[in-house]
Amino acid sequence: MLGFGNIGPLEIVVVLIIALIVFGPKRLPELGSSLGRGIREFRDTIGGEKRDDAKALGAAQTAAPPPSSGEGEAAREQRD
Repeated sequence: MLGFGNIGPLEIVVVLIIALIVFGPKRLPELGSSLGRGIREFRDTIGGEKRDDAKALGAAQTAAPPPSSGEGEAAREQRD
């Protein structure tokens, strides 16, 4: 059975260099953020903590209400 207790800084650097070669420098930050998001969701699920994303989404939508359909382009420009 593999033991992961002996991972040192050299091994981490080797893994990061291999990941950089395989995925490239443009895709690596995207992979890191998605990995972090997945770990965060896993911890929230295990710990029972609930993030209120719907509440945050609702606040973002009320901050910028969509223009009404009967309003013309000139009326929107005057308002801005």
